[in-house]
Amino acid sequence: MRAIDGILRNLYPRRRNADRESLQKTSEAIRAAFAQGDIDRIMTYHHPDVITSQFSYAGPRFGSFLMTIFGAIGLALVTIGVYSVLAYTTTRRTHEIGIRMALGAEGADVVGMVIRMGLRLVGIGVALGLIVSLALGRVIATQLWGVSAYDPWTLSSVAAVLLLTGLLACWLPARRASRVDPLTALRYE
Repeated sequence: MRAIDGILRNLYPRRRNADRESLQKTSEAIRAAFAQGDIDRIMTYHHPDVITSQFSYAGPRFGSFLMTIFGAIGLALVTIGVYSVLAYTTTRRTHEIGIRMALGAEGADVVGMVIRMGLRLVGIGVALGLIVSLALGRVIATQLWGVSAYDPWTLSSVAAVLLLTGLLACWLPARRASRVDPLTALRYE
């Protein structure tokens, strides 16, 4: 009760449009509640360490929020980039795709060919990214909380997300390439 007594000495109740007598009654009610040990009913007391820790984590939380936003933007840019490269490549290969379809290739064969071509690029990018992240793990480790720089779940989930977005980016041009009319594609230059 020593800490409570120290708080009680510095506690001054305030009320709007209150006279001295009503303030005195409020002070006595508060003192009685303190004496009974019912401090939670009157006020919530936060230790200074709790208040300080709330503010000391505000900067790192904001930093993690920004990194999440930048990571999402980066993922969107990678997806758009892979899609653009594959769309351009399949457009350039329209004549070849038309010849393949005229010779009997099915739409599924064309889809598989374009997806394999795209996933080869995405796979090389993911492999290089994993190698670089493992090489720079010690530098990155100072910026991470609650996870290791070499955490296998994190590395595998990031690789899986990149492969899935790469697959989506490959699937759209592949689907369009499989719908090419062979006669139109043969005339295409």
